[in-house]
Amino acid sequence: MAHTELDLRERRAIEDMLHAQIPVSRIAVEIGRHRSTVYRELKRNHYEDRELPELNGYYGMNAQRTAQASRLHILLA
Repeated sequence: MAHTELDLRERRAIEDMLHAQIPVSRIAVEIGRHRSTVYRELKRNHYEDRELPELNGYYGMNAQRTAQASRLHILLA
């Protein structure tokens, strides 16, 4: 099976479903990914701010920017 990275649409869907308190296993089914993929995505891209804890969480757009920057770094290395 070929490796495919999450795209912005999937990341935004994850964000929306998390806000709706849908379990990760159900999110995985909805976006057609394995649940471990979603768990890894959340672990890698969970935002935490100690001064403003109400902002803690997962943001799809930030996750997409991080992924794009990482790919660019790999290409330029």
